[in-house]
This record gives sequence, structure tokens and C-alpha cells, in this order.
Amino acid sequence: MFRRRALVGLLAAVLLAPLNAACSDGGSGGAAGPAVTVAASDHLGGAPVYVAQERRHWAAEGLRADVRTLPTGRDALNAVLGGQAAYGVVGDLPAVTAALGGRDIRVVAELSTFTDWRLLTRTDRGVTGFDRLRGKRIGVPRGTNVEYALSRMLTAGRLTAADVTLVNLAPNQVPAALARGDVDAGVTFPSFYDATRTALGDRHAELRFTGYTARTLLVSGPGAEAARTTALLRALLRAQGELAADPVGARKAVLAQAKGALQPAYAAAFQPRYAYRAALSPALLRQLHEEGVWAKSAQGLPGSADEAALRKLLDPAPLKAADPAAVTLP
Repeated sequence: MFRRRALVGLLAAVLLAPLNAACSDGGSGGAAGPAVTVAASDHLGGAPVYVAQERRHWAAEGLRADVRTLPTGRDALNAVLGGQAAYGVVGDLPAVTAALGGRDIRVVAELSTFTDWRLLTRTDRGVTGFDRLRGKRIGVPRGTNVEYALSRMLTAGRLTAADVTLVNLAPNQVPAALARGDVDAGVTFPSFYDATRTALGDRHAELRFTGYTARTLLVSGPGAEAARTTALLRALLRAQGELAADPVGARKAVLAQAKGALQPAYAAAFQPRYAYRAALSPALLRQLHEEGVWAKSAQGLPGSADEAALRKLLDPAPLKAADPAAVTLP
């Protein structure tokens, strides 16, 4: 009798194991197949990823996806480089610096673009134009798109990084540093604009800047399979369509995935300022080249910033398989 019960119990465990595994897939809808980890960052720039996660689009493509949100695109890139994630949602500058540093990643799609940048400052610092930044201390998260945005602001004021003092701060440290007076100005992610306004109150001032188009990219590590990447992109294209057809509903999905990290008012104000379109285009390649030239000068990176060299960073095959019209590279 004991042996019979033990055999029945073992058989039940074997039969239930696939179900238990499917039910513990991190909310991806119980799809079959091995799980893939996506290291994400900016909730609005990477909104298609969060919509796909909330609405379980991975399962429709036979995927189990584990989406992990990290503080910056630089952190997401490091997760890919370190083998903790197969894919990363990163900014254009971290992707370029990784390529110049000889790291093995590929850009498989541009997910979104954004141009509404702000230089945050205080009314008592006299920064009434970008040319008034000379000699100022500026807080910025180094190594991110935000640092490149600042470089373009300095160029607009006919200045360089040598004309100011850069203070490396985490994105969420910029508002408090400005409030304490540790820095005279700061550039950070848009999600901290309102926090800066609240921290400074009547002392708050800002300069708007549209001279830099930030691009949120999906990158893959060396172990990513082309077929799986295409399936991931198909799920993101479906989410992209929902962002266009029902932006309010899609925004609710992003907020649900943000788990309190985004305020509804901020998402309502800023999500419409992002353009969502999966693409690999000549415009992206030109921008990577421009950023590569800047990165070599500013950071002394060894790799080539020529367009021909950076073209090798782009892997168009998976996106072309998912949507041929999305790839316009020569």
C-alpha cells in the first residue's frame, strides 16, 4: 500500500510540474519555452515593454519574459553585459559607449524618441541662458543620455565641459542637491522634473531644450537567439499599436507595471511627448556616429566612431522579420 501511494504521489508530482512552472513565470501568461530576462529602465521611454508585460503579450509569441526595472539605462546595459539579462532597454549613449569599449551587444530596435529636456536651476543662481553656465556646478548622472543632453546644452551656450564643474549624481539626487545649494544647475530624467519643482518652490527655474532627440533602444547580448528576438519584437509591436490606438488605456498598463514609481499626473503629461515606433533608420545611425565622436573626445574611449564601424552595432534581421517596413537602413 505504501509503495502504491508513493508511486501515485510521484506520478502526480511529475504531471503537475509543468503547470507549476507555467504558473510561476512572473506574469508572462504561462507561455511554454525558456524564460528570457529583459532589463528595463525608463518606464515611459520603454512603455511598449511594460504594456506587453501587463497585457501578457509575450505568451502569444510563445515567450516567458521576466521584466526587471533598474534605475537607469546604464544599469540595464550592465545587466546585459554581465549576463543577468538577454535584453536591455537602454539609451543611445550607453549603447554607443559600450560599442566603443569593445563590448559585445547589438541594437535590435529603437523603441521611442523624446526631445523635451530641461536644465533645472534656481532663481538665485543667475542662469538665464545656457551661456550663463560658465563656472557653475552642474549635477548630472554621468554615463547616461542625460550627460549627452547636457553637452548639447553647453554647445548651445558656446561652452564645453571644461567651462563648468560636473558633479556626478544619481537621477533622484538632483532635486535635493539643488535644494541644498550643492549645485547651481542640474539635468536629470523627466520623471524628476516635478520633484525638483516641489523641492525648490519659489526658487525653481528651468530652461527648456529641444536640441537633442533621446532614443530608447532595445539591445541584446551575445546569447540572444534571432528567432526569440523576433518574437519579442512582435510582442512589442503589438504593444506599440495599442499605445497609438488607446494611449489612455496603455498608460494605465504602464502605471500598473511602475508600481508607484510613476505619478499618474506625470505620466499623463509626458507620455504624449514620446514618439513610439520600432525602427532601425539612417537617422539613428547618424546620431550614434555623432555621439560616438563626442564620447571618444569626452571619455577617451578606444573604438572607432565611424558610421561604418557603428553600423555593425545594429542587428536589423530580427526587426525586419517582425516588420520589414521598420528597417530603412541602407
